[in-house]
Formats: sequence, structure tokens, C-alpha cells
Amino acid sequence: MPQTHQIADQTAQIVADHMALEGPLLPILHAVQAAFGHVPQAALPVIADGLNLTKAEVHGVMSFYHDFREHPAGQHVIKLCRAEACQAMGADRLAEHVKQALGVDFHGTTADGKVTLEPIFCLGLCACAPAALVDGKVIGRLDADRIDAVIQECRA
Repeated sequence: MPQTHQIADQTAQIVADHMALEGPLLPILHAVQAAFGHVPQAALPVIADGLNLTKAEVHGVMSFYHDFREHPAGQHVIKLCRAEACQAMGADRLAEHVKQALGVDFHGTTADGKVTLEPIFCLGLCACAPAALVDGKVIGRLDADRIDAVIQECRA
């Protein structure tokens, strides 16, 4: 885990690299998360100072978007679609099954650090509902058996 001064230094460089963009806050947050695996609290004041915003404004934007994490994710990330089409096809039952199988709720990471469970709001795979995004790979037509195989693979 990087030290606070390392986070600040690297974040300052990221801010400097993005200052020429119009509306650089979201690209900066994405770059910080790519660098650290999450958006560390130590990065917020550096971003705020660089963009002449308050720390609260930066945190507000970060917390508004579900893709930004405040803590590192597990080795594997399972994002279950929570949109209406998936819900109509059993996504709520599937979500409860996954939560129980992993022993975590949404935004949680298993104790062994292997799997993080997150909600996602529409993958555009409505015809193949319910769907998930697993480590960036879209998987459709999920049921308990298919998701159990995915979980087993992630935990291996």
C-alpha cells in the first residue's frame, strides 16, 4: 500500500497530466483509480486543490458514480446487473444467491480478498438477462449454477 506522500505525489502528477482537458475531474478520478485500484482519501485534497474545488465537491462527484471505489477491490470483481429487464428475469433472486455464496453484500469484498461484489445498472444485455460483468467480461443468461461456476473460478 503506497504511503500518503506517494499517493499525493502520484495524484498531483495525474492532475497535472489532465489539466488541459475540459472538465477534467472525471478523467482524473478514473486515472487515480487505475493507478491505485481505488480512489484513496489522501488523493481527494490533491485533486480539489489542483482543480480549485472543495474536497467535499470532489468526494460528492466520486460517491455519485458507482464505478469509483473508496477501498481496493478484490482480485476479481463481479458486477451484477440491477436494471429492470434483469430484475424481471430473476436478478433479485440471483443477487441474493450470490450474496449468500460470497458472504458479502454489494460493495463488499470476501474475507480472503478474492472477490468484490458490485451492482451495475444496465449492461445493455437485456435480451440475455440476467447478466453480469465479471472482470470486464459480460456474461448473460445467468442462473444459480452458472454463477456458482463463476464464483468457484474466481475463488480458485
